[in-house]
Amino acid sequence: MTDIEIASRAKLLPITDIAAKLGIQDDDLWLYGKYKAKVTAKRDKTVKSKLILVTAINPTPYGEGKTTVSIGLADAFTVCGKKAALALREPSLGPVFGIKGGATGGGYSQVVPMDDINLHFNGDFHAITSANNLLSALIDNHIKQGNELGISEVTHKRTMDMNDRALREIECALGGPVNGTPRKDGFNITAACEIMAVLCLAEDIKDLKRRLAGIIIGYDKNGKVLTAGDLKAQDAMTILLKDALLPNLVQTLAGTPAFIHGGPFANIAHGCNSITATRTALHYSDYVVTEAGFGAELGAEKFLDIKCRKSGLEPDAVVLVVTARALKYNGGADKNSVNNPDLDALKKGICNMTGHIRNLKKYNKPVIVAINRFITDTEDELDFIRKTAADEGATAVIADAWAQGGKGCVELCKLVAEAAKEPRPLRLLYDDSASAKEKIEKVAAEIYGAGRVIFSDEALKTLNAIKDTPYGSMPVCIAKTQYSFSQDPKLLGRPEGFDFTVREIQLRGGAEFLVAVCGDIMLMPGLPKVPNAVNMTIDENLNITGLF
Repeated sequence: MTDIEIASRAKLLPITDIAAKLGIQDDDLWLYGKYKAKVTAKRDKTVKSKLILVTAINPTPYGEGKTTVSIGLADAFTVCGKKAALALREPSLGPVFGIKGGATGGGYSQVVPMDDINLHFNGDFHAITSANNLLSALIDNHIKQGNELGISEVTHKRTMDMNDRALREIECALGGPVNGTPRKDGFNITAACEIMAVLCLAEDIKDLKRRLAGIIIGYDKNGKVLTAGDLKAQDAMTILLKDALLPNLVQTLAGTPAFIHGGPFANIAHGCNSITATRTALHYSDYVVTEAGFGAELGAEKFLDIKCRKSGLEPDAVVLVVTARALKYNGGADKNSVNNPDLDALKKGICNMTGHIRNLKKYNKPVIVAINRFITDTEDELDFIRKTAADEGATAVIADAWAQGGKGCVELCKLVAEAAKEPRPLRLLYDDSASAKEKIEKVAAEIYGAGRVIFSDEALKTLNAIKDTPYGSMPVCIAKTQYSFSQDPKLLGRPEGFDFTVREIQLRGGAEFLVAVCGDIMLMPGLPKVPNAVNMTIDENLNITGLF
């Protein structure tokens, strides 16, 4: 059966029953039908619950089941009699209708209602898109109405939750003076817009409004930074986001509570669900399984160096999801043949796994390898993965979440629970006091394995301009490909000593980090030659096929 067929046949519990499992009171629930709700955020920073971070090696274009393993692990804690919950990101419509698909897991390890979560869900992405585009409208209206602030350059972009390369660069306000002042503009995908990051990092409504006010909209003719606060836009934007700030509650197929909230991509943003959802899950549960997007050099690094740095949260253990097919892909196997037995390619690509294990250990957290098994994997391949992980000081076990749900992750669950017992203080990669340039060089060298870091003239100009400002002390969020440690998607395995090019530095005054745009990465993806959208159907009874 397909994922959506499995999900559609599931017998869901009323969301009030799921809330009751955690002790959430009715007064703290806002129902969105029978199976979805929003929850009053809890912000207790003294809870002693265990936080488990799930990350992965560099993937094939189809993803390696990181969310599937996360869900299976949370269900395994439930199977073992523990009070557990998930804290995951929301899917974006871009990948849903593109190539990668949604983000609700797969097989018997899914969060449900799968179709609602993968599509409009509880409206958070729409609220973020609306708040972002309200700010864009206010900017252009301000320029049209006399430009009191003297806006000379606009850096804030419009956004939409869809892959549409035609909108990367546009010209707006055409058609004469009645339509405003013509200028060049562009769109980012919603998952990459700053308001998504702001929502995910905000501690409460007051912090949300403060951060929104700090969003940089552009510069005047003297180079002075202009913000959304200068336009007095923050309150109107907060009004649009007031409900979106609340975490969403759904369930897994096995009835484990799942908080799904926020959806920044890890290749072009910081790649983790909201702080409010994580704190709320920790408030109500003994074990919380969360994930960071794409490979560990992207998602896990940003989870640890941005989210944990900003919030004080830290994981008690880290799970690295590995697949034989991704290792073969990193060893040179074609993406269309990675499911064929090929021990030689796997041996060539195993360096990708060892590179991620060594990186994660730099943060002083225990690492467990979860092998997401496919039916095409051979025992020789699986044994080689186990042995290599053991040589790196990390135990590797099969996580059969897709086929068995929580029951297929019990061994993983026991290893994780044991590893999480002893607290280990988080060791961040760089100090706040380091310069922005030093932080980028540190990540590139220590995590990516780069030799020389090359900054474009434009990037250096920005770094020099912010050196003695509050922006210069912010963490760095590097936007690059998810397929390689480097900025080149074709440089697979564990490359070392390569040149790493930073072509642009973008200031995120509200999110309070810097985005270093590297290689050919785009903040607005495009659709593939054959997008998922063309294979989807819906009948007169509203039954959907092709959604995954």
